[in-house]
This record gives sequence, C-alpha cells and structure tokens, in this order.
Amino acid sequence: MSLTEVIDATKEAVTRDAGAAAAHFSVTHELRAGTRTAVDVRARGHAFGVDEPATLGGTDSAANPVEYALAALGSCQVITYQFWAAKLGIPIDSITVTVDGDIDLHGFFGFTDSTRPGFSDIQVRVELEGPAEPERYEELRRQVDEHCPVLDLTRNPTPVTTKLA
Repeated sequence: MSLTEVIDATKEAVTRDAGAAAAHFSVTHELRAGTRTAVDVRARGHAFGVDEPATLGGTDSAANPVEYALAALGSCQVITYQFWAAKLGIPIDSITVTVDGDIDLHGFFGFTDSTRPGFSDIQVRVELEGPAEPERYEELRRQVDEHCPVLDLTRNPTPVTTKLA
C-alpha cells in the first residue's frame, strides 16, 4: 500500500469514527541485571538496549537516552517528510536528517539547581534531494514542522504524570 493510500484509508476511517484517530503507545524499560546503567527496552514486538558511555558510568553497550531522544526526533522527521511529500505530491529522491543537542550536565547531576537537566538547544538539519523547485521543499518543511509528533513533543509542554508503584 502506498503512503497516499495509507493517508486516504486513515482519513476515511477517522471520518467514519473520530475515535479511530486515537493511538496509544507503550514502552517498558527494565534495568539489566548486574549493570548500573544498561536498560532493556520493549516496544510492541521489538527490543533494544540503552546505556550510558563509560564517562557517565555506563558500559557504552548502546546509545544513551538523550541520543535516543534525538534519534526519535530525527526518525520522526524523516517519516513525516515522506508522508507529507506523498500527500503534497512533492518528489523526494533522498532525505538525510542530522539532529544535534546540547546538555549541561550540571542539571542532570544536580550540581546546580538553576540548570535544567534536559537539552538547552536542539538543531535539526534536513537535506532533501529531488527534482522539485526549492519553494516546494520549503512548503514541505513548513508542513513537517507543523505536523511532526516528536518535534511537537520537544517544542511544547506535554503533561507527564509519574507515580511510584
């Protein structure tokens, strides 16, 4: 099924039943036995690891959580570019997204209360190749910036509830 067919079928389904647009995702994380920072992650039928580099107390067996956050943003950008290019009829030969982020470790380690533990800045660089005019790719970028779920998550406050079970 092409992306335009997926878009059309989804639009038809949610037009018939607005509740069909609600999606729920769940990911489970567990500290790997015998480690200080290695985490086993399960999402649907997929599994992957998370760890910290040795300089942060880990064994560097996998990317760390903030690298996965950047990966989530970059991957979501690529996918959203694909969907919106199909929707707008804009041809793309290739998409490369590079995401960089800056964190001040004072916040993570609690060395200062005035430094936030998260990213202070994130830069997204998108390289598109294709035969369309530059104006079409700029139109595409505007639509992706408006509709990318993970970009929205990084730009806007999202209610998060934590509780100890």
